[in-house]
Amino acid sequence: MHDDRDNLTELAKDMGADIIGFADPEMWNVYDEVPHEFRPSSIWPEVNTVIVLGIGMLLPIVEMTPSILHTEMYRTCNGELDSLAFNLARYLNRQQHASIFFPRDAYGDINILIQNPYAAFSHVMAAKYAGLGTIGLSHNLLTPSFGPRVRFVSVFTSLKLAPDSVLNKELCTRCLACVKCCPVKAISSQEDTIIGKLDSIACAKYHSELNKKRSYPCGICTKVCPIGADRKLYNSKHSLQKYQNEAEALAADPEHPDYKSWIHVRRYGRWP
Repeated sequence: MHDDRDNLTELAKDMGADIIGFADPEMWNVYDEVPHEFRPSSIWPEVNTVIVLGIGMLLPIVEMTPSILHTEMYRTCNGELDSLAFNLARYLNRQQHASIFFPRDAYGDINILIQNPYAAFSHVMAAKYAGLGTIGLSHNLLTPSFGPRVRFVSVFTSLKLAPDSVLNKELCTRCLACVKCCPVKAISSQEDTIIGKLDSIACAKYHSELNKKRSYPCGICTKVCPIGADRKLYNSKHSLQKYQNEAEALAADPEHPDYKSWIHVRRYGRWP
């Protein structure tokens, strides 16, 4: 099993994955956090391993949200993820290990989420059970490498592989940046748990408005999160105050020099 794991990890990274984890479908039953119909074994009973693949989003472009650059990066990442998972499932099938993939979003259109704010399968929970990170206040999965600036896709395979261990140490520091900076105040903290309360309808409605302007998705909660080694890579460890001041500063001065490059990018390729 370990040889298979090593080979698949190398293959997936050669195909473009930044991170990869392996989850035992039984973990959904052990933790009992997800309704039965959303669990891998309910969706496809032949599954013995869920392979979770992640691609990191580039922090400086996330910081430019809402912008056409962020929109195009999001679309590119989604396409890469779906191709990666589809081709990995095909590879496993050629090795006589029956496999399927679950696309990265699979809700069709943002407006559908306003009426039915769920997808048929949660890659966030899969990534948690595959040991890739922990769920933060914002409901995003936080990873050591990218914080929440990473997107996921999953492959269900009949091949039995050694699973990764779930991370025990919470990565979320409860800094409340996502709460303070959310443009529609959709996130609020709860005293008895790390994970906050999310108004998913308010979030979806805001995304629908951004979609009309061709500047979907929002991504503010992923932008402001201080977790992730990518902050060191981009020398962006001390941006929290800049994030928190952004809305007020730009309201007072739309040409504020601290946000010059972001202002420039946001002026083009999208409706005002």
